[in-house]
Parts: sequence; structure tokens; C-alpha cells
Amino acid sequence: MSIDDIISVLEEMAVLMELKDENPFKIRAFQNGARVLEGVQDLKSLVQEKKLTTIKGIGEHLSKTITELFETGKSKEHTRLRKAFPQTLFEILKLQGLGPKKVKALYKKLKIKSLTELEKACKEDRLLKLEGFQKKTQENILQAIEGAKKRQGRFLYPTALKEAQKLKAYLEKSKAVQKIEIGGSLRRFKDTVKDIDLLVAAQKSKPVMDFFTSYPEVHRVLAKGETKSSLILNAGINVDLRVVNSKEFPFALHYFTGSKAHNTHLRGIAKTKGLKLNEYGLFKGKQSLSCSSEAALFEKLGLSYIEPELREDSGEIEATQKGDKLSHLVTFKDLKGTFHNHTTYSDGRNTLEEMIQAAQDLGLEYIGISDHSPSAYYANGLKPDRLKKQQAEIDQLQKKFATRGKIKILKGTESDIRSDGSLDYPDKILAGFDFVIASIHSNFKMTEKDMTNRIVKALKNKHVTMIGHPTGRLVSKRDAYPVNLYQLVDVAADYGKAMELNAHPERLDIDWHICKYAKSKKVPVSINPDAHKSDGIQVIRYGIQMARKGWLEKKDVLNTRSYEDVMKFLRSYK
Repeated sequence: MSIDDIISVLEEMAVLMELKDENPFKIRAFQNGARVLEGVQDLKSLVQEKKLTTIKGIGEHLSKTITELFETGKSKEHTRLRKAFPQTLFEILKLQGLGPKKVKALYKKLKIKSLTELEKACKEDRLLKLEGFQKKTQENILQAIEGAKKRQGRFLYPTALKEAQKLKAYLEKSKAVQKIEIGGSLRRFKDTVKDIDLLVAAQKSKPVMDFFTSYPEVHRVLAKGETKSSLILNAGINVDLRVVNSKEFPFALHYFTGSKAHNTHLRGIAKTKGLKLNEYGLFKGKQSLSCSSEAALFEKLGLSYIEPELREDSGEIEATQKGDKLSHLVTFKDLKGTFHNHTTYSDGRNTLEEMIQAAQDLGLEYIGISDHSPSAYYANGLKPDRLKKQQAEIDQLQKKFATRGKIKILKGTESDIRSDGSLDYPDKILAGFDFVIASIHSNFKMTEKDMTNRIVKALKNKHVTMIGHPTGRLVSKRDAYPVNLYQLVDVAADYGKAMELNAHPERLDIDWHICKYAKSKKVPVSINPDAHKSDGIQVIRYGIQMARKGWLEKKDVLNTRSYEDVMKFLRSYK
């Protein structure tokens, strides 16, 4: 089990212990243990060398639990704790804004053990009988439940992709499989997906279906047919597999990639040309027109090839009809650097040197360090004295890395935007940074007008480079706060600023629609990883995919520029 998953398990165990009224010292030990693990860099060595107890805050019992989780992926005590409660209770535990004490009061005093029961209790005002619950608390809980319902049964893109790639690799071992591709919303780079679509070309479907349903990670086979089979993986996600012959494969791949609106539009174009298009082929009367690939299909319809991620019927077909080429989208190879990276100076897990080395190992020319500012006390935000220490170390490391390679280090910050739109560093300190990412981490409950004005004021600050994760959303946990993103892009255009595309898979913020608008307004988009550990820089790949979905080319992305050109931009708006 990964260190992040172990931390999540320890946190959950602490909550469950609290619900069971277990020893408060033991509860605190698990809470503290989870926090301590956030700063651990080499858990594997500590486990193998049996040195976990040498870390302050980790005793014998906690050490055994962590070791068990790391080596086996599960804990007997965790399993025992979970079995003591109905599974539906865990849906409540995931709700944004409900801490252990409130969940305990709901469970113990009102006997609430599911989202359905909680929703009903809120609507009947029964929560007002409990200490610490106000009318506003009920309203917030109902809002959180509504958000949870929307996200139910959906998986983050990286989670679904990982499962799809594992299954694809397994199916490729079958001699009956001639071709195989991932289709559906995964192929279109949607930020969340409901299921996995796989398409196989084969002469005979039965051996493929037999092999598919024998996959070791199958939880349950839902259906097994000649051309389509469905199952649920142990990971909880549904998979649909369709088998066609090699002649039908390009048409089926296009059809099962979608989107539905894109497919409908393309069928309409085929019709105007006296053709019929469906998942089985392209026909002129009864004659089937051969296409060896999707590119050939588009060509037959008089269109340039449209990348899968663009197929949302959002103008991509009209663009190709006008002769526009949509094949020059930004790639990972285009990136020259990255902003928005945290170190152990605030809430990162790796040191400055380790983060810089990781960026250099990826072949980047520069890395921006943006540890948290003072308001983010929960994230060990830097007060002026510690900021001076950090920047002095950056200067030392710049000299050190000059002998190792050519990577440049940019001094930055992720400065909190206060409720009134001011930043929590004074202008004198802000002026000393190479770049400033201004972000909101508190007071999300504002009207759209007030929230927009708050961010606009920050964006107009002459020291601010870009707005970090502009909607504050957490894809699987928290809805975006209300904000007019189009207005923010307009202000960025007027003041020569950039917009962040936060590449963390739980954020992907801004989304692709706003990327398109930023492109139209010539506002550069900075694809940032929001990395809190050295391997976290690599999530920038998900940001690239979102940028591509938003039609962004190399010229539209700030961090595809060379170090010299980026520095010119950073000086241009001040």
C-alpha cells in the first residue's frame, strides 16, 4: 500500500475508534501518526529495517499497523473496525465539512447511518436538537449531500485509466486479440468517468470473451455475450468490452469513443454527402466504403483528423470544415518548466533539493518553488523569517545545480487571498518573488459576485502572476465555489496575467471550457502540478491532457516558454 493510502487508513481508523468510544490516547496516536507519515520520505526502508519506532510519534502498535498495511495492503484492526459499522455510514464520513465529532453525534444520538437518513433528518430539522448544529449547518450538509449524489459512481481519470491499462495489457496476451483500444470518456480525457470501454478486433469473439471474463481482478461478471460482455472489477468500476472484426474496427472505435453529440453531428455530415455512418461502417447505398483508420474515415468525410479529446461537438467539426488543423495540440515534450511546487518548508514531503532534482530528472529547464504563505498555518505557511531562510537555501542550491545541469530555480509563493481580496504578504515581500500564485483556501461561502470581486482584486495586484486552482473544486469531494471565470480571464487579459490549470487529478482547475476561452483572449495558461512530493511533479501530464481538450497549443501555454522568455513575461506585468 502506498504512503498516501496508509495515511488515509490511519485517519479513518482514528474516526472509527472515536465512534466506538475507544481510548482517547490511542485515537490521538493514530491521528498524530497519520500527520507524522506525511513527512516521511522513505517508508520502504523504515519498514524493511524495522526503524519506524525511531520516528517521534510512532510507537510499537502503530508501527505494526503501518507495516501490516505497507506489506499486505490491509490491516486486521482496520477490517474489524469497519465491520462494526454499516457500510452506508462511510458515505457520511466522506461528506465535506462533517468532522468525527459531528458524525458521532449523528450516529449515536439520532441513529443516522446513511446519506438517505441524513438528508431526511435535515429536511425535518432534527439536527437542530443536537449541540453544535445550526440551521446553516443543515443547509451546508444538504448541499454536500447533493454534491455527493452527483459524484456517486464516478472515478477520477487516473484511477480509471490505471485499471483500463492493466486490463488492456492483460487482454493483449490473448492470441485471439488482433487490435485493442480504450474508448469512451477515458479516451476523450474526461476528468471523471463512470465506466471503462474497451474495443477489440478479432476473427473469433468467444476466446476473447472467455479470456476477458477470466481476468483475475474481476469482482463479478454482469453479462457475457458474443459481441459484448460486461463486468465489475475489484476496484468497483464497470467495464464493457465489445468485439468487432478488423474491417469494422475504425468505425466502432470512433463510435464508442463518442461523444454522442459529436457522433450525431458527424452522421449528419455523412448524410449531406449521400453517405450513412454508423458503428459498423461508412456506406454509400449498400456499398461499404473501406477505411483503414479513423483518420481515413475523417478524410472520406472531407475533414481533417480530429483528436479524440476534442470530440465534444464544441466547434471542432466546424473548425476542420474551415480548413483549420487541430493536430498541433500541446504535448508533455513541449514543457520547459513548472510552477506551483511545495517543499518541506511548508506542507511538502520532499526537500527543496529533492524537488529540484526531480524536475531536472524530468528534463525541465526551470522549477518554481511556491510554498504556502502565513495564513495557511495548517500547511506550515512561511512567515518572513522562515521565508528568508528558504530563499537563502534556494540561492545555495542554484549554485550547486549549476554544476549538475542547467536547471533554474524560481522563487515564488502560493499566497492566500483574504476575504477582501488582499494578499497575506505585504507588497514589500511580494516584490521579492519571481512569481506569485494567489489562491483561495478559506471562506468559500460567498456569492458569485463577491467571490469574483475578491479574486479580481487579487489578480489586479501588480505582483500577482496567476490565480491558483481558480474554482477551488476537488473533483471527487467538493464542488467549485461560485465564481465568474470568464470575467477572471478578461481581467487577466487586460492586466497581462496568466491563468493556472492545476494538474492535480482532484482539481484539474481550470477546466477545458475555460482553456478555450483563455486561448481566444490570448491569456497564457500555466499547467502546474501543485506538487507536494517529488513524484507529484509528474501529474502535470494530466494537466497536459486537459489543456489539449481545451484546444491549447504550445504557444498558448506559459511553461512551454524557455527560461529567458518566461522571465520576460514575469517582468512584463509589474
